[in-house]
Amino acid sequence: MNKTKPYAISKKVVYDAFLRVKANKGSAGIDEESIEAFELNLKDNLYKLWNRMSSGSYFPPAVKAVEIPKKGGGTRTLGIPTVEDRIAQMVVKMYFEPSVEPFFHKDSYGYRPNKSAIQALEITRKRCWKYNWVLEFDIKGLFDNIDHGLLMRAVEKHTSNKWVKLYINRWLKAPFQTKEGAVERTSGTPQGGVISPVLANLFLHYTFDKWMIINHPNNPFARYADDAVIHCNSEDEATKVLQSLNKRMKECKLELHPTKTRIVYCKDADRKENHENISFDFLGYTFRPRRSKNRWGNHFINFTPAISNKSKKSIRQKVRDWRLQLKAEKDLSDLSNMFNSQIIGWINYYGKFYKSEMYSTLRHINKALIMWARKKYKRLARHKKRAEYFLGRIAKQIPNLFKHWELGIKPTAE
Repeated sequence: MNKTKPYAISKKVVYDAFLRVKANKGSAGIDEESIEAFELNLKDNLYKLWNRMSSGSYFPPAVKAVEIPKKGGGTRTLGIPTVEDRIAQMVVKMYFEPSVEPFFHKDSYGYRPNKSAIQALEITRKRCWKYNWVLEFDIKGLFDNIDHGLLMRAVEKHTSNKWVKLYINRWLKAPFQTKEGAVERTSGTPQGGVISPVLANLFLHYTFDKWMIINHPNNPFARYADDAVIHCNSEDEATKVLQSLNKRMKECKLELHPTKTRIVYCKDADRKENHENISFDFLGYTFRPRRSKNRWGNHFINFTPAISNKSKKSIRQKVRDWRLQLKAEKDLSDLSNMFNSQIIGWINYYGKFYKSEMYSTLRHINKALIMWARKKYKRLARHKKRAEYFLGRIAKQIPNLFKHWELGIKPTAE
């Protein structure tokens, strides 16, 4: 630690921040410098960053604006900081996050240590069995619309650290660099920034979580960033909570998404009423009445989650993007090395609840592998069935080559 610097920032924390940024990977910002390029002169680059941060002379560069497609159509703007700026943000996050994390609500699950989307889905599933109604909502453009004044008030409530406040304030004002030029920002925190998820959670902690505890203590909720569900005992109660929530969002200069905010009836074997909305999407899953089997083998209707149609479509698109038919020079083991970890990720996430709903989607991987086999082997080129039989025999011999084969989703070998 250098006593002559106005701000006491640990060099070790700067190095640890680099290691975390490197582990997260990510693409280059406006300077086009990759993590590998930054690492070529690592000691020098980290020293310069530490020097500027601890003297108060670090000013973040513009954030590269990149349009990415949404699952449900349309695009969202991601802000990609430079590698150096990601490290700077990680330094501030490592100092700041421990001062806010203990205050956050137990049912806030997004971008938090030891919290996950699966936990949010699990608790929501249990509460849907207990409560008849759900209010699902989504905040329109949360990351673009967070009010800087309100956010800085929340930051100051949790830290007296001058340089943490200084740099958070500078990041909030850093412009977006688009193809047309730099765009100044007067609200929001870039989706894609390292510090942004902590700031968004802090803002929503006061805007929503704490407000719910005070104003609607009998309505449990689960929130993952800007996506949330609230449980209610009746339709009337859900309507009142929605009116109250709308008012609250306006007070905090936010807006509920008009088409993604709905009141839903959790219909099951015991709830016989008919209502317009009996399903909702949350974190890539669709919750709706489904035919289930109890431990005695009897069927009943259960309100439960399974992979959503949007998620299925997204997986099928990613499999098409692999373009296996253009990889005839690769062996099957190469394809396994390239793509099996992604298949494992899908199965681990979307197979947690009502796994069989994703089987039809996993069969698309087999279809892509059959196309690969027909391109690779001339004898199979004109024989789809023969190619399927060929892969089916391999799947029987080496079922652990692809994760979905282990589940029994294999090409037929008859």
